[in-house]
Amino acid sequence: MDKLAIDGGTPVRTKPFPPWPIFGPEEADALTDVLRGGAWGRLQGDRTAGFERRFAQFQGAAFALATVSGTAALRIALLAAGIEAGDEVIVPPYTFAATASAVVEVNALPVFADVEPDTYNLDPQAAEAAVTARTRAILPVHFGGLCCDMEAIAGVAARHGLTVIEDAAHAHGATWNGRGAGTLGAMGCFSFQSSKNLTCGEGGAITTDHEPLALACRQVHNCGRDPRGGAWYAHSSLGGNYRMTEFQAAVLNAQLDRLAEQTARRNENGRYLAGLLGDVPGVAPQGHRPYATRHGYHLFLLRYDEAAWGAPRAAFVEAVRAEGIPLAAGYTLPLYRQPMFLQRRFGPYTGYRLARPDVDFAAFAGLCPVTERITRSEGCWLPQQVLLGERQDMDDIAEALAKVYRCRAALRGRDTTKEPS
Repeated sequence: MDKLAIDGGTPVRTKPFPPWPIFGPEEADALTDVLRGGAWGRLQGDRTAGFERRFAQFQGAAFALATVSGTAALRIALLAAGIEAGDEVIVPPYTFAATASAVVEVNALPVFADVEPDTYNLDPQAAEAAVTARTRAILPVHFGGLCCDMEAIAGVAARHGLTVIEDAAHAHGATWNGRGAGTLGAMGCFSFQSSKNLTCGEGGAITTDHEPLALACRQVHNCGRDPRGGAWYAHSSLGGNYRMTEFQAAVLNAQLDRLAEQTARRNENGRYLAGLLGDVPGVAPQGHRPYATRHGYHLFLLRYDEAAWGAPRAAFVEAVRAEGIPLAAGYTLPLYRQPMFLQRRFGPYTGYRLARPDVDFAAFAGLCPVTERITRSEGCWLPQQVLLGERQDMDDIAEALAKVYRCRAALRGRDTTKEPS
C-alpha cells in the first residue's frame, strides 16, 4: 500500500534532475579570453555587439540591445515608447514585480487586468475593459514561455492607439504562429537572470523591428548619447549606463549555442508530461493554443483543484516535494496586493497622482477574480530544468502526482500555515 514520503514512505524519486545552469569548457574559454584580452566593457570589446546580432537573428528580430537586466530592459523600452508621467500602462497581476514596477519607474501608473484561466496570460478582453483616456501601452507577459493571444492584444492596441511591449522574460525561443517572441509588438524585453532558459547570471535584452525605437533604446541605455554620432561627452537626452559587460556576453554567446537544442527538448518533454497528466484527476497543465507554435517552457504550469483533492494547495505541494519533485506554489499574491502597491511606496515616482491621485490598488481584486483564485489556491509550477531530463524523469513526475492523489486523504488536516515557495 502506498505511503507518502512525507509520512515516512519511500519517495518516488531520489535521483536529482538536471542542474542549472549547464555549462562547459566553451564558457570557461570565452571568459578567459575576455579576461586576458583586457576588453572587459562593451565599449572596448565586440562580444556584446556580436551577441546582439545573434540573439536578434535567433528570435527573428531586426535589432537587439543587450542590457544589465530584464527589469532595465522594460524600463528602457517604456521610455523609448514615450511613456510619461500620468500615463497608464495595462499589465497582468500574475507576474514578477518588475513588469509593474518598471511602469512606476517611468512615472506612469500600472493598471492591472486579469489573466486567462487556463493559460495565465493577459486576457485581451480584460485588457480592453481596462483602457481609459490615459492608457498609452499594454505590457503582456508570455507567462511560463507560452505566447499570449497577440492577435487579440494587437486588435485592442489598434482600436485605442496603444503601444504593445512584450514582457518576454520567460519566452526565449517561443514562437507565435512561427514568429519569435519579442517581434510581435513594438518591442520585446528578455531576461538573462540566473533561472532563465538563456542565462549569464544577470542581464537582459530588448528586441524590435523598428529602427527608430532601436535607436531610442540605445540612447537611453548609453547615458543619453546620440547613437547616430556626436561628441563623446555630449548627452542629448536623459539616460543611464545600462550596458552589458563583455564577460556576460561571452557566457551568453556560449549559452546561445545550446538554446535551440534545449528548447526542442523542453518542448518534447513538456508535451509528453502534459499528456501524462490526463491520468491524474484534479491537476491540469497550462492551456494550449494553436497560435503558440513553440512553447518557451521557462515554467511547466500546473493548475491544482483543491475541491477535487479535498486538501489545500500547500499540503499538495509539500507532499509532492517530499516525493523528490521540485514543485513550487508560485506567486501567492497578486501584484496589486504587494505592499509596494497597497501602500504606494513609489519613492519619487509620483506620476500616478496625475492619472488617479487616490488609486486604491486593493480594488483591483474585484476586477481580477482569476488571478485571485490562482494565487490563493490553484497555481503551481515546475522549473524549466526538469524538462531537460529524460522521458523517465517525466514519468517520475506523473507517478509522484498520481501517488499523492491516491493518498490524498493523508493530506487533509495538515498544518499549512506556511505554504512552500
